Amino acid sequence: MNIIKGSKSLIKTAAAFVAAVFVICYLALFGIPATKVNADVGQPDIPVPALSDVHCASYCVYDKTTGYIVISMNPDDRIYPASMTKIMTCLLSLELLDTSTKLEVSPSALAGLDADSSLMGVLEGEKVKVSELLYGLMLPSGNDAANVLGEGCIDAFFEKYPAGGSAVNADGVNAQYLLDTMHDSQDHILSSRKLEAFALLMNLRADTLGCKGTHFVNACGLPDDNHYTTAYDLTLIMAAASEIDDFNTLISAPSHVFVGTNRHKADAWSYVKNSNYLLYDPWLASKTANGTDSHLSAVIGGKTGTTSQAGKGLTIYTVNENGHELMISICGIPQDYYFYTTMYLASVTAYGNLACWESDPVTRVYGTTGDYRWVNAPQSEQPVFDPLINPGDEPKGFDLVTQTPSPTPVPADAVPEEEVETGDNLELFIKHNPVVSGVIGGLILLISVLNIVLWVRINRIKHSAVRRAKKIETKKN
Repeated sequence: MNIIKGSKSLIKTAAAFVAAVFVICYLALFGIPATKVNADVGQPDIPVPALSDVHCASYCVYDKTTGYIVISMNPDDRIYPASMTKIMTCLLSLELLDTSTKLEVSPSALAGLDADSSLMGVLEGEKVKVSELLYGLMLPSGNDAANVLGEGCIDAFFEKYPAGGSAVNADGVNAQYLLDTMHDSQDHILSSRKLEAFALLMNLRADTLGCKGTHFVNACGLPDDNHYTTAYDLTLIMAAASEIDDFNTLISAPSHVFVGTNRHKADAWSYVKNSNYLLYDPWLASKTANGTDSHLSAVIGGKTGTTSQAGKGLTIYTVNENGHELMISICGIPQDYYFYTTMYLASVTAYGNLACWESDPVTRVYGTTGDYRWVNAPQSEQPVFDPLINPGDEPKGFDLVTQTPSPTPVPADAVPEEEVETGDNLELFIKHNPVVSGVIGGLILLISVLNIVLWVRINRIKHSAVRRAKKIETKKN
């Protein structure tokens, strides 16, 4: 009897072990989602305002691909650009300066910056890489960074395009243009009037780009009656800047951590975030107020601008599902409506992209807004293709967005976005986790072998026990 009790105990222990391993393997294979990681925290679908409910001085959606305005309101009215000025500052800096070189912060670059100025935080005498200054210009919107870059551009302009030389810049001029326009010597301009000279280069470039309502007097956008532009002109400037890859890298950066310098000794002396909130949640512009798909594929990035005189404004760069590149500017949002700024921008972006799509309804860029940027969106707007979040993820018929998408016909067998299969969990788990899959497979094989061994051994013990019981019974009789 003791032998039989022992065999039963062994059977129970083995069964418990097998059941536990089975549960672990089942959860690993079927209970853990392998297709995507969702950041959904219950964000509801929020419709954007109708265009008629957008409170601003003007807006303009310009199709860079066709060269035409898609939708607009007062696109040629004069507005104050505030820090959207820095789009032009960034454009000229990327043309004239080597991003790996360092510029020294001068006293004149910090002069006139009051407590209301947005700042990168550089100090007099600090030597800062141009690339760092560009991040300081575009993310925290540093007026100090704008002035340092503006002064550096003038030094570089005189060096690259000297007066009397044959070399000219993209506007067809050299340093002689500054000497003649400012009626001053090179030495005096370089010692005392660099930012004034930089504003001349800004205005010259605006003329070259076809801006009819723009005049700049500074590099940063501080208020001045003679510092103005229009929503349409801002889209033209953004279109020109978007031709530079480094510019697109800057405006698409969600954040940046600054490296140490001779004045800020430690790395990470400052951490900054992009103030263009539509960059984080582009899904907001994926539908119009009545729920119509806007066919927006990607928000590349943009630049904000705010002063009490200018109100709030943004100029951004987006890509439509048909491959058209749209530059969108919204200007002069009153202070009473500052909290609605992102939703107003999302509304103009949605309606502009829808109008662009209706003029050329051909899919050339596949996927949703979430496929090109990880977002905290409702479940329906979460990415379906994101190899950065899910290593090994495959496009399943989607193409990555490019700066210059080439028209291609939609495949006849293309599966609509809402019908795309995510694949079998087991198959995806094995593909994405080969090592873990091998271990689990080995455990399953081991369990199978142990089951057979245990079954044979238990049966032998059982038969042996029965024979012994019979012998004992026979002896008793």
